[in-house]
Amino acid sequence: MAVDGVYETVVKSPMGDQKATLTVKSDGTSWTGTQAGAMGTAEITDGVVDGNTIKWSMNITVPMPMTLTNEATVDGDTITGTVTAGAFGSFPLTGTRVG
Repeated sequence: MAVDGVYETVVKSPMGDQKATLTVKSDGTSWTGTQAGAMGTAEITDGVVDGNTIKWSMNITVPMPMTLTNEATVDGDTITGTVTAGAFGSFPLTGTRVG
């Protein structure tokens, strides 16, 4: 599908730029994958596909245990969206499909 692929992403967070590799594999209106970066690898949970928009959650343990909720839109080879970290607020996510 149009959203499938591997994306090199950057989240602008209070801890600085967080670079990660997001892997998306869709199956109808859902998707699975991983997000891997300097703070570890997280499995995607609750992945939803709605046209070119993807939504997902992931549980992280570093720098502290929390669930991040994410929403992004794929436009060609570009992905843009937001990462919400509970009481810490929302941060912009940008990236480019690789390969």
